[in-house]
Parts: sequence; structure tokens; C-alpha cells
Amino acid sequence: MTPLTRIETPKPSSKIRVGVVGYGYWGPNLVRNFSEARDCQVVAVSDMRPERRALVESRYPSVVTTDDHRDLLNDPNVDAVAIATPVDTHYPIALDALRAGKHVWVEKPMTSNSEQGMRLIDEADRRNLVLHVDHTFVYGGAVRKIRELVSSGALGHIYYYDSVRVNLGLFQQDSNVIWDLAVHDLSIMDHLIDARPVAVSADGSCIAGYEHENIAYITVHFDTGFLAHFHVNWLAPVKIRHMLLGGTQRMLVFNDMEPSEKVLIYDKGIDLNLHVQDDHARQQILVSYRTGDMYAPRLDRTEALAGVVGEFARAIAGRRAPLTDAASGVRVVSLLEAAERSLRSEGRRMSL
Repeated sequence: MTPLTRIETPKPSSKIRVGVVGYGYWGPNLVRNFSEARDCQVVAVSDMRPERRALVESRYPSVVTTDDHRDLLNDPNVDAVAIATPVDTHYPIALDALRAGKHVWVEKPMTSNSEQGMRLIDEADRRNLVLHVDHTFVYGGAVRKIRELVSSGALGHIYYYDSVRVNLGLFQQDSNVIWDLAVHDLSIMDHLIDARPVAVSADGSCIAGYEHENIAYITVHFDTGFLAHFHVNWLAPVKIRHMLLGGTQRMLVFNDMEPSEKVLIYDKGIDLNLHVQDDHARQQILVSYRTGDMYAPRLDRTEALAGVVGEFARAIAGRRAPLTDAASGVRVVSLLEAAERSLRSEGRRMSL
């Protein structure tokens, strides 16, 4: 264990002092955004690798580093802990942090299973602490605009959600493509659609002899008739981030790879007229197609992660649940679990 040697500098009491656990792929983004936030400051970072700690020390000289995350939990100068470590470590670190009286930010997926998530919720509630899940895409300008359109009824009654998230790599050693990629789109769906799903079915394949599924198709079923479908793939020759949302009044396309017009609204659809004709009461469905204008709404270009940081700080200040609270984290993990069970059961539908 590396002892914490704190550089004594004045700390504004109004700021939330954050310790970041893990400085790998996502950790640098967290440290940067927390450092730039008006209401937060990074005071400590833990990582087991000396070369990663050296990066922190060179970029943020006032930030204390350690090779043991427990140093952050025992440090009275740390108010909140942000966890950016492998998913199987989320639960034990978050539980220890809550028991140490720290507010907790945890990377997605929240936990390895929903039971662990429920235990964390109980612990946070008992101690009146904020437990926040980093469903980053929910805070992007595109998804926030889509949520506004859905809530206002601009799209009408929503029929379906169809999503594609594919690229070449990055292959994960400890999880399959569902836990790696589908978690993003499941969290977006959970945010956009108020109805709750009743079942999940999934199919996938371990192509090229890889141990985990690297291509998968997931269907989420609702008792309202709404249907959501997700295609995730680590073996695509191109990177695609594409979503379709179909409504009775309008249809929407979200292309996250588009640099400017990420969201397009189409005034297109169909009207069904059911008629009864002749003596045999045969039914005839008349389909009329409606084609109108297409437009791209203006989107907020603020970095999504900056929005997440701001919401975390406001939730702590107001002692309230954040937008992406632990309950949303558990809902998403429950969908991932059901998809995993379906994969192991030859694609059978799994009730939630």
C-alpha cells in the first residue's frame, strides 16, 4: 500500500471532493471532467499500476495517488468516490465506499448481477448517500432531445425501437458483447420509454473461437405491444451507432456517428383504414402512406460526461436521487441478466 502524502492546498468547502478509483480507459475522462466541474474537485486517484499513477501525477500535480483504493475510503478529505474498474469489482468497492460514508458514482454496468445492485441501494438509502450510475449517453444532447420529443408526444404513440451498435473490437476478456455494448442502448431505452419490459430474448455466437459471444441480437418485449431490438457486434468492418424510433405521428433516426445532424425527424407514417365488404364480411385493410418534411433539431453540444458530473453534484447538494440513479442501474442489469439467460437457453424468451 502506498501511503497518501497529501499536498496541503486550500480546498473550497463548497466543492465536492472526489476520489477516482481506476485510471485505465475511462478514468482519465472522469478525472478531467471532475477537475473542470465548477462544483467538484479531484483530490485523490487510486490505481494499482505505477505507470498510470505517474500519468496522474504529471497531469494533476495537486492530486494524491495511491495503489490501494481503501486509502481513498479512509481519507476524510474525500466526499465521494467514482469507480472506473472492471465490473466484477464494482460491488465490493461501492459497498465499502458507502459504508465509509462516501457518495458513490459507479461506471456501467452497475454490478455483475441485480441482487448486488439491490444491496447497494439498501446501503445507500440507509446512510442517506447518493448512489449514481454512469449511463453517459442519457446526458448527451441527442438523447435529451429525443426524450423531449417522446415526452411531448411529438412522435405520437411509439411502436418500436431498433438499435445497431457495431464495430471492429475492442474484445473484452471478462465479458461478452452484450455486457460491453448493449448496456449503452438498454440504458437509453430505459430512459426514453416509460413502460417497463416484461421479457427478453437473445441469440448470439462466439465467432472465430473466442470464449465470449462477440455478436448478439436482443429483443425486449413489452405487454403494450411496443418492441425493442438491439444488434451488437465486435466483428463489423465499420463503426455504426444507429437507432430508429417509430411513432404514429413521426419517425426518428439517431446516428451518433454523424458529426452535425445526429437526430433527424421524419414526418412519415401510415394510416390504416379497416373496411368490411360483400356478403361474406371480408375485411380489407386500406393503407395510406403519409410523407411529409424531414428536419434536424438543434442539439446541445455540451460533452455528455460533463452533464453527468453536474447531475451527480446537484444530487449530492440536494440529497436527492440523480437522473440515472441506482434503480435505473438495476433495471439495466436485470435486462442484461435476462439476455444472458436467454443466450444459454437457445434464445428462449425470459420473463422479467
